[in-house]
Amino acid sequence: MIGASAGGVQALSKLVSQLPADLPAAVFIVLHIPSDPPSQLPAILARESDLIVSHAINGEEITPGRVYVAPPAHHLLIEENHVKLVHGPKENRHRPSIDALFRSAARWAGPRVIGVVLTGALDDGKAGMRHIKQRGGITIVQDPQEALFPSMPLSVMQDIQVDHSLPLRDVAPLLDTLSRETAYEEGNYPVPDELEIEVKIAKQEMESGELITSVEKLGKVSKLTCPDCHGALWEINDPDLLRYRCHVGHAYSADSLSDGQSQVLEVALWSAIRALEEKMMLARRIAERARKANNTRAISAFEQRAQEAERHSSALRQLLLSSEKGDIARPVIQEADELTVS
Repeated sequence: MIGASAGGVQALSKLVSQLPADLPAAVFIVLHIPSDPPSQLPAILARESDLIVSHAINGEEITPGRVYVAPPAHHLLIEENHVKLVHGPKENRHRPSIDALFRSAARWAGPRVIGVVLTGALDDGKAGMRHIKQRGGITIVQDPQEALFPSMPLSVMQDIQVDHSLPLRDVAPLLDTLSRETAYEEGNYPVPDELEIEVKIAKQEMESGELITSVEKLGKVSKLTCPDCHGALWEINDPDLLRYRCHVGHAYSADSLSDGQSQVLEVALWSAIRALEEKMMLARRIAERARKANNTRAISAFEQRAQEAERHSSALRQLLLSSEKGDIARPVIQEADELTVS
């Protein structure tokens, strides 16, 4: 199970080029990609690989020596010996999600799973890697010092004692070696109840009532709301990782939730700028009409209102333009407290 994000095309191309044609394992790949354009990733990887590379097809049987790539806008899951594709809620603001793949693999294959996290931003894959570890699988990360974007492998290493942290050139030979070894007995690593529940949520085969009940079993409702659907978020009962889910099925790590909140805040602030500018334009139009009617009091009042709206709009615009992505909330909220928008 291989997950990558920013910088992942180059890393994946190099990795699959080193895998032998007789690899006695199936390879599953999730790369964070846009939902709309058709993905050329299988064709790119196929040019470098001796293995058969293609987009995964829902329901197809898993075959050793194949590389299954998650198609755009679908979670790639494993269910017993078959592939499952689901156009379900995003996890960590991504679809396909690395966590969703890793979690399903841990559920159905346990100690036979090898999880690999390569270059990427934020921390998708961390929770899934922990499930792989819990079920007796092997965990590997690309050496963060050589990764183009070290955040994903670093986040895994900060919370999980990974089995291997390697330069990219050494990952494929290790995968070949490990896939030829005998795995531990699956019965030694029972499936935790919470893992079973989260796999079922990702499959999206439950009725609404059962889905809500399942989410409630995982934790307690928080005071936070989902950035994607604006519903309530449940804080997962997880002593090691701070995670959240809504009853629709969206899932977040703490970092991905913070990133989502920043994006929602930015949208809200641009909407506030738009509203202030419309207020300014309307006030000026009213003042213009009052001027024609020689209504001095109305002219003064609406010109003052237009100036106030313009001043507040300019202040918010400057804050948005000067703030770095991800750090927008702190300066904007401090300044917004000083503005009175009526």
